[in-house]
Amino acid sequence: MASRTPPPPPAVERIEDVDLADEMQGSFLEYAYSVIYSRALPDARDGLKPVQRRILFQMSEMGLRPDRGHVKSARVVGDVMGKLHPHGDSAIYDALVRLAQEFALRVPLVDGHGNFGSLDDGPAAARYTEARLAASALALTENLDEDVVDFIPNYDGQFQQPEVLSAAFPNLLVNGATGIAVGMATNMAPHNLIEVVSAAIHLLENPGATLEELMEFVPGPDLPGGGVIVGLDGIKEAYETGRGSFRTRAKTSIESLGPRRTGIVVTELPYMVGPERVMEKIRDAVSAKKLTGISDLTDLTDRNHGLRLVIGIKTGFDPNAVLEQLYRLTPLEDSFGINNVALVGGQPQTLGLKELLRVYLDHRVQVVTRRSRYRLARKQERLHLVEGLLIAILDIDEVIQVIRTSDDGEQARARLMDVFDLSQPQAEYILELRLRRLTKFSRVELESERDTLKADIASLEELLGSDVLLRRQVATELDAAAEAFGTPRRTLLMNGGPVAPRGRAAAPADLQIADAPCRVYLSATGRMVRAELIADAPGGGVVPPARRSKHDAIRSWVNGTTRGDLGAVTTLGRLVRFTPVDLPSVPANSVQLAAGTRADQYLGLGVNEHVVAIVPLNADAPIALGTTQGVVKRVAATELPPGKPDVEVISLKPGDAVVGAALAADGAELVFVTSDAQLLRFDASAVRPQGRSAGGMAGIRLSDDARVIAFTALTATDGTVVATIAGSTAALPGTDAGSGKVSLFTEFPAKGRATGGVRAQRFLRGEDALTLAWVGDEPRAVGSDGAVRQLPEAGAKRDASGQPLDAVIGAIGTVVA
Repeated sequence: MASRTPPPPPAVERIEDVDLADEMQGSFLEYAYSVIYSRALPDARDGLKPVQRRILFQMSEMGLRPDRGHVKSARVVGDVMGKLHPHGDSAIYDALVRLAQEFALRVPLVDGHGNFGSLDDGPAAARYTEARLAASALALTENLDEDVVDFIPNYDGQFQQPEVLSAAFPNLLVNGATGIAVGMATNMAPHNLIEVVSAAIHLLENPGATLEELMEFVPGPDLPGGGVIVGLDGIKEAYETGRGSFRTRAKTSIESLGPRRTGIVVTELPYMVGPERVMEKIRDAVSAKKLTGISDLTDLTDRNHGLRLVIGIKTGFDPNAVLEQLYRLTPLEDSFGINNVALVGGQPQTLGLKELLRVYLDHRVQVVTRRSRYRLARKQERLHLVEGLLIAILDIDEVIQVIRTSDDGEQARARLMDVFDLSQPQAEYILELRLRRLTKFSRVELESERDTLKADIASLEELLGSDVLLRRQVATELDAAAEAFGTPRRTLLMNGGPVAPRGRAAAPADLQIADAPCRVYLSATGRMVRAELIADAPGGGVVPPARRSKHDAIRSWVNGTTRGDLGAVTTLGRLVRFTPVDLPSVPANSVQLAAGTRADQYLGLGVNEHVVAIVPLNADAPIALGTTQGVVKRVAATELPPGKPDVEVISLKPGDAVVGAALAADGAELVFVTSDAQLLRFDASAVRPQGRSAGGMAGIRLSDDARVIAFTALTATDGTVVATIAGSTAALPGTDAGSGKVSLFTEFPAKGRATGGVRAQRFLRGEDALTLAWVGDEPRAVGSDGAVRQLPEAGAKRDASGQPLDAVIGAIGTVVA
C-alpha cells in the first residue's frame, strides 16, 4: 500500500497592527486624490473630465465620425470601459448622454440618435440609443496622431490614451462644467463660442489686456436654452475672482389669448429647468393660495414650435404683477452659482475669465508648436528620401548594375551608400523601389514634390522661429472654429435691480428700471439693443467712446430714455410705439449687437413686416419715408396721436412697401437709390408735410421693372459716401457675391423731385440690377449672420463699374456711434 503524502505545513500568518486613525487618514486622502484628479474636475486646457476625454478619444479610435453611421451606445460604453475607464458602465453612459444633450451643452460633442432624455425625464437605456461624434468633437480630437499632446498608459498598461486633447476651441468656457469632488466642487456656465474666441484672440494679441477689455467681447454667459440673465454684477465678480452668482429668468411675453383674455407665454426657461417642474410648482403655489390671479395653465410645446407654456390671467389682475409673483415663487427665476474650479498643471485652482483664457491659449500655442515640429520632421525625412531617389533615377543604369552584381541585400545597400554617397534610409528606400517609379513622368513628379517639400519646410521653420507667426496661426485656427461651430447668442443680458428673496408672500418689490437717458440701436440684421448714456452730459446724454464690435453694423439709432416712447417704422407703413425698457442692455462703451433681440419678434410684427428705422416721437423735424414704388412723404410728429400703440403713417398702394425712414427738416436732403442703379438727391423742402392718412407724392421717376432699394435723409454730407452692390437677378439669393463700389456722395449732383436721378454704378457682364445700396458715413458690410464683410475702398467714380466681391453681403450699415 502506497504511503500518503503528508499535508503541507500551515502558512505562517502575518498580522500587523495599524493605527486606525492613520489608516483612515491615508485611505481617505487616496480616495480624495482619485476623485479630484481622475473623476470630478475638468482640465482647464480641454475642459473635459477624464471620462469625457476617454469617451471622445475612444469614439474617434472607433471611427465614429459625423459622416458615418451611428452605433449602439452600449458598444461605445463597452469599449471605453474595457480599454480606458475602469468604472461602472452607468457612469460612462451618463457622461456620454450629457455630451449629446443640446439643453446641457452650448456646443454638443456627441450626435445622439434616440431618446437621450429631456429636462424632466432621463434617457433610454444604452442598448436602445445610438451615437457618433459631432463635428465639433473632431475639432477637439484633431491631430492627435501628430505628437501634439503626451500619451499615458491606461489602467492596466495595455493601451495608450491622451493626457489631454488638442482642443481647437476653448471648450471649458463654451460648454461649462459641473462636478462634486471631495472638499471642493466646480460649476461653470456655458458661453457663446464666437464671443469666447473673440476674447481669446484679443488676449493672444494683447497679453496685457484687462478684464474690462475681455468683457467687451464676453459680456456674460450664453445658456443653451436661452432665457434672460438679470443683473451683471455677479458675473463680473465671477470673471474677476472665479466665484460669483447670477439670476436667470424665463423669457416671457404678455399676449392676448382671445377676446378680453390675457396670458403670460413662456418660450424659454432658465438653465436646466424643465417645463414639468415649472408647472408642478405653479400648481402647488396656486393650491396653497400663495399665487393668485391665474385662471389656467396649458402646455402647448411641440417639436415644430418649441417650448410654449401659456399661463392664463384672471380678469382684473395685472399680468405684470402676476409675473413678478411667478418669478419669486416658481423656477421661472433661478440662480446659478459660478465656481470656476479646474485642474491646472495637475492642481485644482479657482480661475477668473482671464486666467481661463490664458491657460487655454498656452496649451493651444504648445499644440501648434508640437504639431509644426512633427510635420517639419516628417517633411524633412520625406525630402531626404526624395533626394536619394532622384539620385538613383539620374544614374539608374549604374544603380541597377550595382544591385545586380551584389551578392545579397546587405551588400547592395552598402555598395549603394558607398558609390552614390547615400544614407542608409535612402539606400533602403531605393532597394524597395518598384520599377514603375523609374519612368520619366515619375522623375517630374519627384522634382515637383521636392520643390513643394522645400517650400513647406521653409514655411514651418519660419513659423517655429517666430512667436508672432505662431500666435497668428493660433488666432487663425480659432477664427476657423468660431466660423464652423459658432451660433448667435441665445441668452439676453439685462441690468436689473436687486431681486427680492425667493418665497416671500409679500407684495412684489418694485423692480422698475430708472428712466435714464439711453440710445437704442437697430442693427443691419434686424436686432435692437439699448445702451445707457451719461445722464449729466451736455445735450441730454452722450455715449462714451465705444470699442467697435467685430460683428454686425448699425442701420438706425435714436436717443431717448428707458421709459420714454420711441417709434419703429415698418415696411407696411406703420409706426409702432414702444418703450426700450425691456430691450437687452449693453455697456455704452462696448455695444454688442449680437446680444440684442430680434426687432420683429420684440414688437410682435407679422411674417411679412419688418422694421426699417427707429425714430423719436418728440422731435421738431418731420419723419420722411420712401417706398419701393418711388413715393416720398413727410409727416410731422404732431400728427401721431399719443397713447395709440401703432398708427398708419402712410397710405400705401397695393404691392408697395416702405424701404427707409428718417427725420428730415427743411434743410435736409432726401436720397433715393433704385435697382437700375439710379441715385436721386433733392431738398426735403420740396416735400410738404402731410397728414397720417395721405399717400405721399412722387419722389423719383422709375423705369419699367425698377424699384427703390434704399432711401434716407441727410442733414450733413461731409464724409458721406454711397455704397452699392450689383448682381444678377437670375442668381439664387446668397449665392452670387456680385461686385461693389463706394463713391463720395459729392460726386452725385442734386436734381429735382420726381426726376430720374443719375447713374450710380455701371453693370459688369452678367449683372442687371443693384441688390443693395447705402448712403451715409463709415459704411460697414455684413453677411446674413452679422459677420463683417470687406467693401472696396472709397473714391470710385459715381458711374464706374464695381469690383468683384469675395463674399456675399447681406446688409450694409455703419459702425457703432
